[in-house]
Amino acid sequence: MTAENVRAVCDLRVAAGQESFVAPDAVSLAEAYVHEQAWCRAAYAGDDLVGFVMLHDTARDQGYMLWRLMVDARFQGRGYGRQVVDQVLAYVRTRPGATRLSVGAHQGVGGPGPFYESLGFVPTGEVIGGEEVVYALPL
Repeated sequence: MTAENVRAVCDLRVAAGQESFVAPDAVSLAEAYVHEQAWCRAAYAGDDLVGFVMLHDTARDQGYMLWRLMVDARFQGRGYGRQVVDQVLAYVRTRPGATRLSVGAHQGVGGPGPFYESLGFVPTGEVIGGEEVVYALPL
């Protein structure tokens, strides 16, 4: 994230019908501003800004957790989400005390649960805020 790309990141949008599954990037960046454990990155494919990712970057509390992942509607279905998660996993494997990467996924038609399962994440039985099922991938 840079001063040069922050507005463009905030302009990214998920596909119609997915808005309830992930917070707008502007909200994520505001949360990152006040949470020291937030690790944010803009996702690029070459020169194209394709998405945004935010990680809970500490072994404390709930541990390493994929806090936000969004791929702009124009770039969905091309494997960019998978590539971003692979890069996040590579990073988390270098972090102290990392034994798993977790993610909370809102449920519903078109929700991200099946995507995370396709990457090897499995439901843990935990639920965040009564609405997000927690998935985890051992490292």
